[in-house]
Amino acid sequence: MLLGCACGLMGGFLLLRKRSLMGDTLSHATLPGVCLAFIIAVMLGGVGKSLPILMLGATITGVLGCAAVLYIRNHSRIKDDAAMGIVLSVFFGAGVALLTMATKMPAGAAAGLESFIYGKTASMVLTDFWLLTVVTVCVLGLSTLLFKEFRLLCFDEAYAAAQGWPVRRLDVLLLGLVTAVTVAGLQAVGLILIIAFLITPAAAARFWTDQLDRMLLLSALIGGLSGWLGASVSALIPNMPAGALIVLVAAGCFLLSMLFGLERGVVIRGYRQLELKRSVGRQHLLRALYEILEANAVSAEGIQIRAVPFRQVRGRRTWSDAQLRRYLKSAYNEGLIEVIDREGQISLTSAGLEAAAQVTRNHRLWEMYLIEYADVATSRVDRDADAVEHVLGEKMVAILESKLQSYRPVESSAVPVSPHPIHPGD
Repeated sequence: MLLGCACGLMGGFLLLRKRSLMGDTLSHATLPGVCLAFIIAVMLGGVGKSLPILMLGATITGVLGCAAVLYIRNHSRIKDDAAMGIVLSVFFGAGVALLTMATKMPAGAAAGLESFIYGKTASMVLTDFWLLTVVTVCVLGLSTLLFKEFRLLCFDEAYAAAQGWPVRRLDVLLLGLVTAVTVAGLQAVGLILIIAFLITPAAAARFWTDQLDRMLLLSALIGGLSGWLGASVSALIPNMPAGALIVLVAAGCFLLSMLFGLERGVVIRGYRQLELKRSVGRQHLLRALYEILEANAVSAEGIQIRAVPFRQVRGRRTWSDAQLRRYLKSAYNEGLIEVIDREGQISLTSAGLEAAAQVTRNHRLWEMYLIEYADVATSRVDRDADAVEHVLGEKMVAILESKLQSYRPVESSAVPVSPHPIHPGD
């Protein structure tokens, strides 16, 4: 659970830095360090399978791998992903070769070095628990103290450098914390699966919120839950590897988050798109009704609420009868139109007329802005405005009004004249 909290927290920073592969690079870069530490310890007559010695070797090569990635990125035109791929493959290849040499040594057969590849939670003892506790406390403490610096580094590295922040030092410190978490989790999860433990909780948390602090907290909670539940299930089922179950639990959390996340989940996004589609259709209906009434207005008092034939409304856009009736039903449920009579006559309510005037006003404000500032031709400005007018908020409408005062003065409550000619009966 402690390892999951630390991995989830650091994985959030890696995800936002677009360095998800860095955890994989670091984990694979630790393998030659483990093997070298074992070989050197045996050659010097020491205990080759001493955990502190193996962890020290893993840390050294992990840091070297991290430094190699940074050096390649900063002193060549190679991007992060290519640099991490190069370092990962080279270090892992060297680790496999050294592992073969280590297993052929007299003490190699009893070393159990393979556990660092696949993980072996059952072999952990009390000292391992204290190691994870120290790593977790350090990661949580430093992440809290340097939260604003890490946040700036993740979202705008160039701006941070321009403001005088030590970007490279912060980057090295962040990767150092990731290295510490990776090395501490080798025995529990293994160097192959540790990347999933680093990235999966953070990716799952991203579906629930857009706030960095909430995302990191949720990522740590998902990581801790995955570690506790996966290890518990492994203890209940004989011969079931804990590392694999921990990753599977994390993957299950990711799947649930992807489907039901409140911010970016598939279900909520589908619902929002459906609601937006209904809202767009309803706004098009109101604007069509308003423009028909506007074209047929003959009195000096302006637009009067009168019935509009169903077929005349349908002819304003490429609606089918079924689509138009759905939009009419939605507008009726909101009290914007009266009940359609048997002759197919549609009437706006007072609230509907006010809403229709506002929708039409926003559309024409945007049309005027596109004509004046975007050099869009009058013949196609209606289509371009249709594509974006529905996302205009109150602030954007106010900005458009202020910009257009010098172009064509518009009263705050008036509907601007359409740039397209409107003929009665259209």
